[in-house]
Amino acid sequence: MPMTDSPLSLVAAACAAALLAACGGGSSDDSAQQQALAAQGKQIFRFETFGDEAQWTDKLRMHEVISQAVDPTTALSVGLKVDSEALPAAVVAGIQNGSVDLKSPATTIALLKLDAVVGLKGTVETVNGKDTLTHVGVTCALCHSTVDNSFAPGIGKRLDGWPNRDLLPGAIIALSPAVPVATKLAYNSWGKGMYDPRFNIDGQSKPVVIPPAYGLQDIHKITLTGDGNDIAYWNRYVAVTQMGGQGTFTEPRLNLSVTNGTTDLVTDKLPALQAYQLSLAAPAAPAGSFDTAAAARGKVVFEGPGRCATCHSGATFTDANDTLHPTAASVVEPETPSYAARSATKQYRTTPLKGLWQHPPYFHDGSAATLEAVGDRYNSKFALGLTQQQIADLAQYLKSL
Repeated sequence: MPMTDSPLSLVAAACAAALLAACGGGSSDDSAQQQALAAQGKQIFRFETFGDEAQWTDKLRMHEVISQAVDPTTALSVGLKVDSEALPAAVVAGIQNGSVDLKSPATTIALLKLDAVVGLKGTVETVNGKDTLTHVGVTCALCHSTVDNSFAPGIGKRLDGWPNRDLLPGAIIALSPAVPVATKLAYNSWGKGMYDPRFNIDGQSKPVVIPPAYGLQDIHKITLTGDGNDIAYWNRYVAVTQMGGQGTFTEPRLNLSVTNGTTDLVTDKLPALQAYQLSLAAPAAPAGSFDTAAAARGKVVFEGPGRCATCHSGATFTDANDTLHPTAASVVEPETPSYAARSATKQYRTTPLKGLWQHPPYFHDGSAATLEAVGDRYNSKFALGLTQQQIADLAQYLKSL
């Protein structure tokens, strides 16, 4: 059952080869260097804008929108998250006792000053004695981090690499006064956890689910369509063409070349960013979240009559390092125009399955709400002849990975 349309990395990070080679079997010094590189990448992932303030501030004027209309309650309602560990004790107490006004944009500016809004980087300056947001940019963490809600819904400790499926990226962009009305309509149609990383390139609006940025170690085709051989390829694409970072992305297969600015603020950060992303393991399924007996039966289905292991093979549960699949293998394409047609490869890779429990909905268009629905779709598409009990058991196995 080749689940080629499950959520994949757009990223997506959306944000070299020699770096990967350095990861295996080196000396303790090599290990220490790799850990230091990943630590640097963590800061880049969380806080680096690559100079994209040129887009989000100078062009889209989002600093004005935030200052005038985005209070914390509104921010949380569009899926933005707050890092509770960045909040001083006085702010925590103020939120708890109600003395911090969650209906005031000034509070959002205060949170940005603390670097507490996940994925947003604000510059706050004193103007006429008042804290004023003068610049704002976005980071990789905007789409590819969430929080554990340990303080309150939308407020908690960071979970880097987890896709923010609560985020309304289209609706956020549509708040800009610089976006034309027709384009606003397209952005507002995307919905939660959906983003189209090609929309500003080809003008087509076919959003895909925001993918996780974890569990990518040893996987060399990391995007939905397998466009690049490592994460750095897609990080560069996203940093330059989507975030608006200062640098260059070139892809001859798409006849695409984009350069922002005159100083490259992207390239030298890619090795460390990739090192950090490769260090992010997929989260294990929580205890008690699946039926262990049913999962054991589902493993038999996965490896046998379900034919899943044909493509979801090996320790990484994907054949992506060796094979890409035509759109005919997709169970989504008959119902929707091909997303792959807009990519460099024009094909799909097989989704790695570790951590699958964490990020519904499934398929690249988010059309399957549950893993049971995924099983039903493949059972019908490929005439597998699975019973409903087998599909239910298979879902439990997938939840266990």
